[in-house]
Amino acid sequence: MTSSSRHLYQQIADDIRAQIADGTLVAGDQLPTEAELQERYDTSRHTARTAIAHLVQEGLVISRRPRGHFVRERRPMVYRPQSEFKRKPPELDIFMTLMADDGRMAAQDIDVAIVEGSPDVRQRLQLADGELAAVRRRVRKVEGEPYNINDSYFRLSDVQGSEIMHPANVERGTNQVMDELGIGQAKCLDEIYVRMPTPDESHRLQLLPGTPVAVHIVTGFDGDERPVQCVVNVLAGDRHVIVYERIRPQAESNQ
Repeated sequence: MTSSSRHLYQQIADDIRAQIADGTLVAGDQLPTEAELQERYDTSRHTARTAIAHLVQEGLVISRRPRGHFVRERRPMVYRPQSEFKRKPPELDIFMTLMADDGRMAAQDIDVAIVEGSPDVRQRLQLADGELAAVRRRVRKVEGEPYNINDSYFRLSDVQGSEIMHPANVERGTNQVMDELGIGQAKCLDEIYVRMPTPDESHRLQLLPGTPVAVHIVTGFDGDERPVQCVVNVLAGDRHVIVYERIRPQAESNQ
């Protein structure tokens, strides 16, 4: 590719990107075809194809063969970490509750395994040498599309024989089960990282090329400061908005 054609594919991509940003092209609109871009910009089909490929990689455009390329539709899930301890109907877990509140259909693919756990998980749970963990792996879907991964790790000795070990929805929620097992969470430590996904995460979430993820790691502690759960949430960057609500403490009366 010559320097002039390289510059031109960037110009084509910039022009389409600007039309998406200013609303000239809206979600679901079809982009001009490669042939139309070739004629409009007096360039080669290869240059037009390269411009569109860059927009696909950025997650702005999707390919629907053989129809063409379209502006990607987005309806992000509002992800509220502070809702972990929200009161809810006893027959629903927290994810189902939040999606129902938003008027959206939700489902989860669940499997359970006994694992050693990654070094990061073992450190957060303070597992002893040789101690095993149980993990509930969930891919959470909204209206049939994978939105996030929710992998919850526990000491195996804490949860063995409980509902947490069953690969099915726990209707009243795992937090309630933890309370019943005597390992209820009194507080949580939240960590958020932003990075590109691993191949396994890309596969589980069916991510398009170039889509980053936010990783929200939650370590839960009981009243004695003992870690009882480590949850690794992986959020598709194009499908979430992370919302925190913070309340300013009231000023002391003598201030």
